[in-house]
Amino acid sequence: MEIQTNKDERIELRVSPSDKRMFKRAQRLSGDRSFSSFVVRILKKEAEEIVAKNDRIIATEKDRQVFFDAVFGNTKANQNLVAAAEKYKSQKP
Repeated sequence: MEIQTNKDERIELRVSPSDKRMFKRAQRLSGDRSFSSFVVRILKKEAEEIVAKNDRIIATEKDRQVFFDAVFGNTKANQNLVAAAEKYKSQKP
């Protein structure tokens, strides 16, 4: 269980009456003791998922860029790669 320490920050929201009724109903159904704890829990969970998804996309983009730079970049093969290619070619019938 996570312990909340400093609760000095506030977020103010304006929502439609129908949205507020739905949120309150969801809070009661979820078992959260307060509306604030419900909103913070749901918002935090969703925010963490969005951030994690973004981090995966960024990592994937970096991997893609590294791959394409390695395959299509203007870098020359190092000596180990040249030696391996020559060895492979010499083994062909």
